Amino acid sequence: MINKKQYFLNANIIDPCNSINEVGGLIIDEQGKIEASGKRVNKNNIPTKEKFIDLNGKHIFPGIVDMRVFGGEPGFEYKENYRSLSEAALAGGITSVVTMPNTKPVIDSVSIVDFIQRRGRDKSKINIFPTATLTKNAEGMNMCEFGLLKNKGIVGFTDGIKSVQSPRVMSRIIKSAYDFDCLVIQHAEDQELSKDGMINDGIISTKLGIPGISDLAEKIIIERDLSLLEETNCRYHISQVSSEKSLDLINYKKDRVNFTTGVSINNLALNENDIGEFRTFLKLSPPLRTENDRISLINGINKNLINVIVSDHKPEDEESKRLTFTQAATGASGIETFLSLALEQFHNGSIKLEKIIEVITHNPAKILKINKGNLSVGSDGDFCIVDINKPWVVKKENLVSKSKNTSIEGRKLQGKVLSTFVKGKELFKIK
Repeated sequence: MINKKQYFLNANIIDPCNSINEVGGLIIDEQGKIEASGKRVNKNNIPTKEKFIDLNGKHIFPGIVDMRVFGGEPGFEYKENYRSLSEAALAGGITSVVTMPNTKPVIDSVSIVDFIQRRGRDKSKINIFPTATLTKNAEGMNMCEFGLLKNKGIVGFTDGIKSVQSPRVMSRIIKSAYDFDCLVIQHAEDQELSKDGMINDGIISTKLGIPGISDLAEKIIIERDLSLLEETNCRYHISQVSSEKSLDLINYKKDRVNFTTGVSINNLALNENDIGEFRTFLKLSPPLRTENDRISLINGINKNLINVIVSDHKPEDEESKRLTFTQAATGASGIETFLSLALEQFHNGSIKLEKIIEVITHNPAKILKINKGNLSVGSDGDFCIVDINKPWVVKKENLVSKSKNTSIEGRKLQGKVLSTFVKGKELFKIK
């Protein structure tokens, strides 16, 4: 409960859900709900005696919804826990996260979901939306109880860092997901084609002597699943695409079947050349691919072939990263730098600002069927105030996340979150 109404004036407000991109204000009521937003909110339309915050042209965005986050709980609390995840997310303007089920134990039963939800309520300052595995123990063999788990509040089903390899099992999953109106989130990677691979299969992998992962490994799984969807069209989301070949296929299939797609911010901002001399912090899944692939992904967003950008926040302790490339863990911490790195595409003229905000707020919320990522009247006051021009340099020692395995150490960025609000309460303010 908020003590009194809060007024934010003279802001650039972008809310794709309500087609708002204008100078105006925001009113948060005593319950932490949004009372009004947009150009109608100005100094002339609020009580004379009320105090207000003049944002002097800073931007207000809906709270970011990050669709792919590895939270650490249960089992990997030494890498990240809900408390540290919350603090890191808030520093990046993120108010809602979808957590992956690759925990220890994996999230595949009602009892573990209960535990996760209790931990989320007790330790987290942000909205935690857990996913459960598609298959028992994420082994790709036996389906989970979709109906039971959905009734417990699970927003989607995914094996997270794994793909379901069996076409037979995947066909059953799609049919069951259709019956229960469940969202299937697939990590597209054929196990045989990607076996022992660590980076993109190409000139760089040959030069470094590191086994490569072909872009066909991704395309084959997407092609198989989209073919299955032509028979039974459940809610289906490709977690992360990384190649031009995949996008060509998606473009071909988009009018034949309904599905959505995501992309990691890493694949939008970096390419295989950034790996340099065995930079293990850039060992990612999917791997960084060619510059041509990266440009294709940007075009994919502009052409609505890609619907969502995710941070793919996968914290790893330094000991597991500072190893040989073969031994190093896969993944990068990215929840704090997510928005700033996305804004890079605006500043260099690649993607319009409104489109960037759309694919990190409104679109993921719509896919998940949750009332987040908007500034609609009556919705929770989840939003962030951003100076889109503020320069800063990524330094691992300044990151809030427990794990400091950022993929962009030393990168100069433009755009910084100044404040983040959840249910009308300011839970982060830049120092």
